[in-house]
This record gives sequence, structure tokens and C-alpha cells, in this order.
Amino acid sequence: MKPHRIRMTHNLLLNYGLNRKMQIYRPNKATAEEMTRYHSDDYIKFFQSIQLDNMSEFSKQMQCFNIGEDCPVFDGLFEFCQLSAGAGSLKLKWQQIDIAVSWAGGLHHAKKSEASGFCYVNDIVLTILELLKYHQRVLYINIDIHHGDGVEVAFFTTDGVMTVSFHKYGEYFPGTGDLRDIAAGKGKYYAVNFLLCDGIDDESYEQIFKPVSETHWACSRSCTPGHSKAFISSFTMHEHYTIRRLNRCTQLSSPVPGLHTFVNDVSIAEMPYNYYFEYFGPDFKLHINPSYMTNQNTHYICWSGLTLFDSASQPSTTTISGQCSLPRHKHRLGMVEEHDKELKVST
Repeated sequence: MKPHRIRMTHNLLLNYGLNRKMQIYRPNKATAEEMTRYHSDDYIKFFQSIQLDNMSEFSKQMQCFNIGEDCPVFDGLFEFCQLSAGAGSLKLKWQQIDIAVSWAGGLHHAKKSEASGFCYVNDIVLTILELLKYHQRVLYINIDIHHGDGVEVAFFTTDGVMTVSFHKYGEYFPGTGDLRDIAAGKGKYYAVNFLLCDGIDDESYEQIFKPVSETHWACSRSCTPGHSKAFISSFTMHEHYTIRRLNRCTQLSSPVPGLHTFVNDVSIAEMPYNYYFEYFGPDFKLHINPSYMTNQNTHYICWSGLTLFDSASQPSTTTISGQCSLPRHKHRLGMVEEHDKELKVST
């Protein structure tokens, strides 16, 4: 999550003229009190105190809070946490806008008292908590290649937030987000995970994303008048992504009104000259040419989709605060178990 990537994205936005289609705000720094709306006091105090020159004094806390290889200490760490956390809820708390984008956001692996996967403070959880002040429920959709584990865990036992995650699963970080992970307590059936393999292409992704996200969005909308809802999604910029591809994806996935018509114009897809132009060679276009990797998702998508939608078609439902009916996923577990048995027989 280096500032260089965020500068690249912002520079592309300016040179495409997309800044004329939105308002740009400088984020406020979140206070320690605001960050402890979710994170523990000791965890945030640690970030306030740790510095590169006093790390030896905090060796026990570093181990406790998982600070190390994936989440190193660096100069300005606490300020970074303040800015990323503050950007998430900027303007939303004043209810002045419908859509907000945080280029430095999406730090979905951070837990209450644990850093993980380059994520220190979970700006998504903090933003959802802010949204819940004004909306009865929130739908969170994760489209990062990694499971949005930190957000799912944060709302694991509540029915006010539904988490839907599309991610690569298997021997892959963070190793969570199984189809059988459906949350617990009041939040049971409010965690939805769609598992993907290598080689997913645009057509296949659209085939699953639209029906799955629309089905659960419809469930969250089926409430009585006066019970409002909100939607939040995350696309996280991770260290090992190719920087020139990353910023193209970020630009194309931005929820700016009219953006998709804008970038689908072939003439516009020719990238305008910008400060980081050389990073986007040799084609210098916004669109990314697909690789020749084999799509391993054909059968897998059919199985996962049937597992999710078979349960959605069942008459048994659960009720959100007595107002919203949502399909239970009790049959999903049986289908997963049958699928596991088939795999064992075939191997």
C-alpha cells in the first residue's frame, strides 16, 4: 500500500478528466477514539507509540499484534492508519453523497487486535459502522482476489451486515472463506462466500457476479419503507500485484457515473500522456489484454452457483429485525458435503 500507487491512480483520473465528474476531498485524519470504535485500545495505542528506532521495546506487542513480515513497522505508520481510516467515512457521515471512493482503502484483512496482509486498521469496518448510524443494514461485497476475512469476522454474529466475498480459495492467503462459512448466532447465513480457481475470465466472472450480488442485494432491499440500506465494496491494492495492471483495474472498477461508457470508447481507451506514462508500456492503453491461462472455473462455478441458489430457492427463510426475508442456506452444507465425498471417491 505504497503512496506511489495511489498517486498513479489519481494522476490517471486527472488526465482522463474524470475529476470533472466527481468531487475530490482531502481525507481527515481519524482520531484514536474513532479507530477504537472497532479496534482495541491497546492495539491503537501500540501504533501511536511504535517507531523504527524503538521497535526493540515493543517486541512482545509486535508478536501479539502480528507485526512483522507482512505488516512491517515503517516511518509514519500511525499517520497512514489515520488517513486510511479517515478517508473511509469522509463525507458519508454527513450524508451528502451517494457514492464515495477511497483509493487508499480496502484494508480488509485487519482484525480487532491483529494486523494481517498489509492491513493495519480496517477502514471498511469503520465505514460500515458509520453507515449503520443512518442505515438499518449494509451489504458488503468483496471482489479482491483474497477473502475479505477481517470484515466477515467483524460482523460474524450480527444480522445488520451481510458480507459477500468472491475470492480465490485453496492453498492461498488467508485460507479462509470456505463455502461452509456462513457466520453464527444472529449473523448466521449473513456471510456468503463464492470460491474461485485460477484463470477466471470476464465472461465467467460476470456470469456469477451479477446473479449472486443482485440476489443478496435484493434480499437486503426487501424491507419496509423507512428501513434504509447501504452498499460498500472493496478492491484492495496489494503488494504483489503488477503496479501498471493494478492502477488500470482500479480506474476501470471505479463506481463513477458514466465511467463504463467512457472507457469502453476505443478512442478514449488510448491512454493520455501522464506523469507515469512509461509504466503502462508497451501498449499504453487502459484495457488489459487477458492472459492465456486456462480457466479452471467452469465446473467449479456451476457447482458453487447451484449450491448457493438451491438454498435461495427453498421456502425456509430467516427474518432480519422482523422486516426482511432472506433465504436460509441450510441445504448448502449438505451439497458441500456431497461434493466433498465425490472428490474423495474420484481421488
